[in-house]
Amino acid sequence: MADLQDDIPTTTEVGEDDCLPDDPFPTESGTDVLERAHALLAAHPVADGYSGLPRALAPLPWYDLELGETAVDTDVPRLREGHVGALFWSLQVPEGERADRAVGATLEQLDLARTVVERHPEGLRLVRTAGQVIDARHCGRVAVVLGPASVAALGDSLGILRVLHSLGLRVLSLAGASWAGEEGLTRFGEEVIREMNRLGVLADLTGAPEVTLARVLALSKTPVLCTRSAAAAVRPHPANLSDELLARLGGQKGLCMVPLIAEQTGSTARDVADHLDHVRTVAGPECVALSGTYDSGAGHPRDLADTSRYPHLIAELLRRGWSDTELSLLTWGNVQRALRSADFTARAAQRRREPSPPRPADADV
Repeated sequence: MADLQDDIPTTTEVGEDDCLPDDPFPTESGTDVLERAHALLAAHPVADGYSGLPRALAPLPWYDLELGETAVDTDVPRLREGHVGALFWSLQVPEGERADRAVGATLEQLDLARTVVERHPEGLRLVRTAGQVIDARHCGRVAVVLGPASVAALGDSLGILRVLHSLGLRVLSLAGASWAGEEGLTRFGEEVIREMNRLGVLADLTGAPEVTLARVLALSKTPVLCTRSAAAAVRPHPANLSDELLARLGGQKGLCMVPLIAEQTGSTARDVADHLDHVRTVAGPECVALSGTYDSGAGHPRDLADTSRYPHLIAELLRRGWSDTELSLLTWGNVQRALRSADFTARAAQRRREPSPPRPADADV
């Protein structure tokens, strides 16, 4: 793990706010544990599983993420302050987007994401592989991973999936697919999962029916993600997972990426920590990760208002007895393992099988 030990340069441009009234750690002992959290994150930064930043930037007439941008929850100074080393950028199309516009809308968001990264080369770097994530970190850049994208973007075509992958897509959300519904995967759906494995595109099962989640877990050769799911036993919500599903996810070494959404996980960092505790207990420490969901339009816990606040969440977990090893897996290690597994599986699969036809004749959509 030596490649995880290099520090990402930090900045204090957003100010030291440890003593603000909403700070959950105002005492001297709280300051000590917050310092420990900063030190741990300097070595093992956060890989944030979901960001809506490109879409949030789209309507702004001007922005500068490297200088700082108050109109959004995310900019480079706050990413540095929060020790964020990687961001998964959502390419999901807005609800209600016409099906015949889904492909075009996704391509437009890909173009926007590339433009944002190109405008901020000192802070951001677009990456495709786990190795490139590490390279970006060594160079002091925040790695940008493209996805999840909406399954509607495929247009039920494996050819479009391959084109999106060639443009950098790494995560595809399966929620809403006609071939991944309440009855599980159709034959075409199974072929999509095999092709995703062959390409190295990870499946996001947030919001997918339980039977589909169970079938994908059984079929996929790479870990699957639930990019915005927490524990239903702690707080009922349609996107949260039952203990049974969490246990299945743990058995496959998939990732439950707990979102920092007040409606879904609670109004404070302690509420979020309750979900993280529960997922760790049921699925295991190798199956829990973080999903900021900043700039997605969702409300956040009041003490986790933007991307600079991750150290405060880690400090809460330190107070609860999480070990440094468990925290390093939570913030960085588990996501890196999932990406590495997808990369390895794709290389092996591409040696064994050719691409499938865009719409296999024997696979019902």
